Amino acid sequence: MNYSKANHRYTNGPCPDPYRLLKKYTGITILQRINTIPEGLLDCSPEELITIVPDTTLIELEGRNKTPLFLSVLLHGNEPTGLVVAQNILRQYQQSGLPRSILLFIGNVKAASQGRRRLDDQPDYNRIWLESRVKHESGIHLEIAALLHELARRPLFASIDIHNNTGINPHYACINRLDAQFLNLARQFSRTVIYFVQPGGVQSKAFAHLCPSVTLECGKVGDEFCIQRATTLVDEILNLDTIPDTEVNDDDIDLFHTLAVVKVPDEVTLSFDDSDTDIRFIPGMETLNFEEIPAGTTLARIRENVEHPLLVMNETGEKITGDVFDVSNGELVNIKPLMPSMLTLDEKVIRQDCLCYVMERYQIAMGEKFTDDDRPVWVENDE
Repeated sequence: MNYSKANHRYTNGPCPDPYRLLKKYTGITILQRINTIPEGLLDCSPEELITIVPDTTLIELEGRNKTPLFLSVLLHGNEPTGLVVAQNILRQYQQSGLPRSILLFIGNVKAASQGRRRLDDQPDYNRIWLESRVKHESGIHLEIAALLHELARRPLFASIDIHNNTGINPHYACINRLDAQFLNLARQFSRTVIYFVQPGGVQSKAFAHLCPSVTLECGKVGDEFCIQRATTLVDEILNLDTIPDTEVNDDDIDLFHTLAVVKVPDEVTLSFDDSDTDIRFIPGMETLNFEEIPAGTTLARIRENVEHPLLVMNETGEKITGDVFDVSNGELVNIKPLMPSMLTLDEKVIRQDCLCYVMERYQIAMGEKFTDDDRPVWVENDE
C-alpha cells in the first residue's frame, strides 16, 4: 500500500498564518526562497556558503517529474556531508536537467560558517520542526511551522535529511514509521536502521506525516564511502517512479529502537582524559557505539558527593536514571545491558544535545509507538 498523508498531521482544519505572527519579531528575515542555483554554490565549502546564501534557504529546482524530493542539509552547521551530496547531484545533472524536482533546504548557514553545530543564541535546527508552540519560540520556529503547513498542501515524493556523527558510528538510516516505504527507503542506504519517536521536533519526524522520510547518518565528517553512498541513494530516488512498498522482513535489516537519551547535567563537569572533573569517562568511550555493553561495566569514575552525574529520560520524558546506572564506590556502572548510539567525545555537542542514546534490538512486528507531537520531550526549548 502506497504511503498517503491523508488523515495525518498538518492537513486537518484551517491553516493558520505563521507568517503574520512573524511580524511581532523585529529583525526577522523570512526563509529565503529561490528557484535557481546561485553562482558559486556547487563549489563552495560550508564555511564559504554564507557568502552565497546568507541564511536559511529553500531552493526549488524543477525537474522532469514535478513531484519533488525534499532534501535537507546542514541542519547542523558542523555536519557538511549533506552539502557535498547536494553539490554532487546538482553538478551531475547540470547539463541534462534533473529527473525529478528538488526542494533543497539549506539549514544553519550561520553556524556552518563557523564550523559549529549551532550558535549559542540559536535553537537546534533539527529540533524546530514543530507545529506546536514551545518555550523561547523564535522566528525560525514560525518559519518552519509555515513551511510545514504549506508543504502539507502539495504532493511530495520523499524526504531525505543528511547528517554526520561526531563520534565513531557505522553509517545507518533513521526512520519514524515502520511503513514498508519507509523501511525500503532506509535499507537502500544501509542495512542498519534505527526507528525512533523521540526527540521531538526533528525534520524526519515532521515529514513522516507528509511522505516517506529518512535520515541518513553518514559517519564522521569526510567519510568518503558515506558521501558516495548518500549521493548514490539520492540519485536513485530522483530516478524512481515510486518508492517501493514491498514487504521488508526482519532478516532484511538490522533494526534498532531508541529507548532513551542520556544527558550530562549542566552543573556536572566531565572529561575523557582523566582530568580532575566530576565525571571521568573511561578511555575509548566512542568506540562503544552499537556495541552491546554487559551489565556491571564500569563506564566512568565519579567525584565524591556528585549525586546525579547523568540524566536518563525515556520516550515519555520520565527520568529513569536509577533504572539504567548506579554509582558505587566512586564508579558509574550500567545496571542492565546497554547499546548506545551517537556517543561522542565532543563536549560542546554533549552540552548542546546529549552524551548518547540508548537502543534495543527491535522487530517490525513489535509495531509503531505513538507520542503526542504537541508535547515533545527531549527538546531543549520545551524543558
